[in-house]
Amino acid sequence: MRAVTWQGPKDVRVEEVPDPTIEEPTDAVVRITSSGLCGSDLHLYEVMAPFMTEGDVLGHEPMGIVEAVGPEVTHLAPGDRVVIPFQIACGTCAMCTQDLQTQCETTQVREHGMGAALFGYTKLYGQVPGAQAEYLRVPQAQYGPVKVPHGPPDDRYLYLSDVLPTAWQAVAYAGVAPGDSLVVLGLGPIGDMAARVARHLGIEQVIGVDVEGDRVARAADRGVTALRLEDHDDIGEAIRELTGGRGADAVIDAVGMEAHGSPGAHAAHKLTSLLPDALAERLMTTAGVDRLAALHTAIDAVRRGGTISLTGVYGGMADPLPMLTMFDKQVQLRMGQANVRRWVDDILPLLEGDDDPLGVDGFATHHLGLDEAPDAYARFQAKEDGVVKVVFQP
Repeated sequence: MRAVTWQGPKDVRVEEVPDPTIEEPTDAVVRITSSGLCGSDLHLYEVMAPFMTEGDVLGHEPMGIVEAVGPEVTHLAPGDRVVIPFQIACGTCAMCTQDLQTQCETTQVREHGMGAALFGYTKLYGQVPGAQAEYLRVPQAQYGPVKVPHGPPDDRYLYLSDVLPTAWQAVAYAGVAPGDSLVVLGLGPIGDMAARVARHLGIEQVIGVDVEGDRVARAADRGVTALRLEDHDDIGEAIRELTGGRGADAVIDAVGMEAHGSPGAHAAHKLTSLLPDALAERLMTTAGVDRLAALHTAIDAVRRGGTISLTGVYGGMADPLPMLTMFDKQVQLRMGQANVRRWVDDILPLLEGDDDPLGVDGFATHHLGLDEAPDAYARFQAKEDGVVKVVFQP
């Protein structure tokens, strides 16, 4: 089959790889009909290169048609249409029963001290072949896949794999209610959708911030007070002016480790990518630092006693944080990978009617074939105008 493979920093290629098969009684094989390109994939594209291996198959936002199931997968049958969560969870362990599927004790990658295995996401998370491919082997298929009806276009349900639950959890962790103010830093796919979720849940004052004018305009069209970072000398002060001088009740950081405005950490990322993998791995797991401009902005912009919800991925082990300010302001932090199945029942009813309140039908900006993946990765990382959400259709 054809699949998008990682071959080195900023080098992805479409290659022929072996077709997946049923290996365990809880497996399924799914023919992929759509697979998203996620901002998290860009971390693998360059920054997380030391944890990648040439030939790794990328992608973790899939849906498709079931081709085969193992004997312990009783709720699915060939021909079913499914969305597949990006994390691999069993559904029955102590963590899963607490709706902490990203901490699944059955699939935890204990060798590296990490949480649940993820599709297409480095050796730290199990090095499971990903979903930007024609077919996907799905472990723990007795629990993970979400069956959806045939008929509507894929885009109606695709984002249940990652974007929707990640955005929903970001808003839930922010703890905002109608009458509160919410800032969303980063208006890429997750930030954009988090702003839409917040507006749908009745949060009237949603302030979005991004460096790209087209993303700012896209959010403004959905009723967000959208600010372009470069238009403000002090974005924290601009946010305080919009919130009665107090600051936002909550801030969602939807940017993460590759924020603009962190030249030192950016240079360190570049240098680390040039080191031998073994040395780079040791460095990143002991002294790695992130580009923290977005998180520092969140700490500045949130009101005293407010909440910061981290959904942008961070990977540093020695990140310097302004603990004096955080302690003095009584900042509350919530964070983590989205627990997809925790939120599916809340989100699915919003996808089943004709009104499309979250705008999922028109959310993707590009639908491309797999052969266009190398160019799509490069354009997405460069934040070219209009390239916000790419969906591959094998």
